[in-house]
Formats: sequence, structure tokens, C-alpha cells
Amino acid sequence: MSVVEQYARAHIVTDEEDPGAVPVVLRYDPDRDPRSVRIGLPGPHEWTFSRALLERGLRAPAGTGAVRVWPCGRVQAVVEFHTDRGVEVVQFDSKTLLRFLRRTYIAEPVRG
Repeated sequence: MSVVEQYARAHIVTDEEDPGAVPVVLRYDPDRDPRSVRIGLPGPHEWTFSRALLERGLRAPAGTGAVRVWPCGRVQAVVEFHTDRGVEVVQFDSKTLLRFLRRTYIAEPVRG
């Protein structure tokens, strides 16, 4: 299987001055874990979570644990990362995440 890696830009939502779009890396490695995707944020921050959670969250609010995803209007999606030190909120263009998901399903289709 081949690894899917997609570079994107996203906005980190903060109550401080808007830093603008930041680079992120979307990764999928079916040999490592065919059910998970990873999002790498600036610095040493990389989150691994269910590919199904990302897909569900693009249609309706999803997740109750460390990662939550929901649509934000018609063209945006929010991914929220929870730790015991706080919450990091990242806003993406939905089409970026949909394109990434499409590529992951080409690399490794869903199995029943």
C-alpha cells in the first residue's frame, strides 16, 4: 500500500492575533494503521485519530474524546484537539479534507 501525504494550510483559532494560515500535513499510512489518519501541526504536534471520525465530522459534529470534528458553515470544517493542557482548534477548508479522504480510500478502501 502507498502512504498518502497531503500538505495543506489551516487556521489555528485563537483569542490572540490571527497568525494567518499555517502549514499542516495530512497523512495516511495503511501499512501502519488502515483505520487512522494523522494531522501534523506546526512544531512537534501530530495527532492520530480515526479516519471514520474525520469523515463523519465533515457531515455533522462527531467525536467525544481528544479529537472532535464538525462542519462550520458550507465550506469550512473545524478539528478540535483536547489535552489536559488545553484545546487547540484548527479550521480547514472542507474540500481539502474531502480531497485527502478520497485519496485515502483509493489507497485503502473501507473493509466490512
